[in-house]
Amino acid sequence: MSKRMNTTATARLKQDYIRIMRDPVPYVTAAPLHSNILEWHYVVRGPEGTPYEGGYYHGKLVFPREFPFKPPSIYMITPNGRFKCNTRLCLSISDFHPDTWNPAWSVSTILTGLLSFMVEKNPTLGSIETSDYTKRQLAAQSAAYNLKNQIFTELFPDIAQEAREKLQRQEEELKRSADSRTNPLAISQSTAQGVVVNNGDNGFVGSTLANIMVIVGFAAFAYTVKYVLKTIANG
Repeated sequence: MSKRMNTTATARLKQDYIRIMRDPVPYVTAAPLHSNILEWHYVVRGPEGTPYEGGYYHGKLVFPREFPFKPPSIYMITPNGRFKCNTRLCLSISDFHPDTWNPAWSVSTILTGLLSFMVEKNPTLGSIETSDYTKRQLAAQSAAYNLKNQIFTELFPDIAQEAREKLQRQEEELKRSADSRTNPLAISQSTAQGVVVNNGDNGFVGSTLANIMVIVGFAAFAYTVKYVLKTIANG
């Protein structure tokens, strides 16, 4: 009986994987371990307009051998400010509530429900309360945190590369910011050049007027020197 249930779970999860590859869940990518189809990992990209925007949230689903007749355990691995890490989450779609579980629900349904609950503020067992500022800070730190996780980098190579590129851009911005503080003259010159370039014709006119003023200044200076020398000679 157990073997038949395991076969049923495997067949169902294979179907769900095909379905989720064909019709992905918005903001969520998911895949089973190569060595164990009963353990899936997912990555939630923080939706725009939420404190999680820009974050990458790695977690896992652990399915029982009796799936789809029993629900999975749901875990969040990446610090996020909404759920405790590496703790079973109490959701209506998790194994905390087998009484509300519907065998017709798929992996896509589970992930959609998880994302929906994540962006809400309703408390539950396994949830935590933090400020939006803390959530944004954790979102900014999530890429570096996930890149230390071997399963994350192996199962989601495209997202891992995206995270690396994002970190590189952040480092370059920090370096430019540091350079501007240590060399204000350089940033002033750069800003001045930018004004000339961005202003187009106005920049050209401004440059021309500046040159004319310089020429007029030299002419006035030469005339003054000539006048002084003439006065001395006559004296």
